[in-house]
Amino acid sequence: MSEAFIALGSNLENPIQQIQKAFEELILIPKTHLVKQSSLYQSAPVGRLDQPDFINAVGQIETTLTPYELFSELMAIEQMHGRKRESLNAPRTLDLDLLLYDDLVLQDKRLTIPHPRMFQRAFVLIPLLEIAPNHSIPGYGSIAQLTDHCKEQELKII
Repeated sequence: MSEAFIALGSNLENPIQQIQKAFEELILIPKTHLVKQSSLYQSAPVGRLDQPDFINAVGQIETTLTPYELFSELMAIEQMHGRKRESLNAPRTLDLDLLLYDDLVLQDKRLTIPHPRMFQRAFVLIPLLEIAPNHSIPGYGSIAQLTDHCKEQELKII
């Protein structure tokens, strides 16, 4: 079994329900088991500020799927939630990001692991720290140390 971490985010069409439903759908992914899920957090948008706040969380799973198979399952769940990719940092019904997959470091046209911006974002690091306090991000260091660099980004636990 491989261990993976998934970031969940939503700021459209009842974001709390979107995230809760997405956790239920992660359980249904074949050859996958949801181990832990973080609390829900509210965060301000990043990049494009003219949109509603986000609800964010992180889930830890165990899976025998390959990273590409898991990524395809995550994209299918986004599509079921009506995800549209109109522009970078646009509002969304659901965003699922594959953050980490074991200690894999991968970068190609389809997938980058670890997620390329996760180490800069409190809305990823704080929920990740909640469920995996002793983990590290390959090439970047411990989650706890990286979280210290994001203290100016405010999060509110829901």
